[in-house]
Amino acid sequence: MLILNRFYMAIRVVSVRRGFTLLYRQCAEVITLEDEQYTSYDFTSWCELSQLTSLEKQPGEDYIKAVGFDLRVPRICRLTRFDRLPVQSVRFNRKNLFARDSHRCQYCGQDKPSNQLSVDHVVPRSHGGKTTWENVVCCCLRCNSRKGGRTPSQANMNLLTTPIKPKFNPVLTQPIVDPRYECWKTFLPAAG
Repeated sequence: MLILNRFYMAIRVVSVRRGFTLLYRQCAEVITLEDEQYTSYDFTSWCELSQLTSLEKQPGEDYIKAVGFDLRVPRICRLTRFDRLPVQSVRFNRKNLFARDSHRCQYCGQDKPSNQLSVDHVVPRSHGGKTTWENVVCCCLRCNSRKGGRTPSQANMNLLTTPIKPKFNPVLTQPIVDPRYECWKTFLPAAG
């Protein structure tokens, strides 16, 4: 679920559970595209709309079971009490690292799915390298084995790009492939 601030700026992507918590606590409202216009719903009206639409479910709509009815999962929520972008750094984790490097091995340049990628320390930990944005890259398993516990120059391998800490959440700048999330494109101008 994409979360927007009060001024319709994308802040982050949260789980469905977290999104419904924000809706139920009246901290957010659902934003949905209807007849080429965006419409907002509070939690109560979203529940009523879900009951009506669950009778004729459309492809691409997701529902969760509530007591007595199905509740449609919204794609976008807007916070009603938050004006600015949060001051926070981008969390270092595999998902964000792979998104920063576009799921591309930084040595051979091949695009790979997440299960065929690993995390490589440019300066190995055995040589005092730290686990930071500036020292870690996305790497395919073959190149990681070839490099081993050496630096790229010792292994005669070149990095395609210099690793840097991203300024924005890299997951929000990824191209939108899943048609269920096409509605996000309006709020993510960097997405493809």
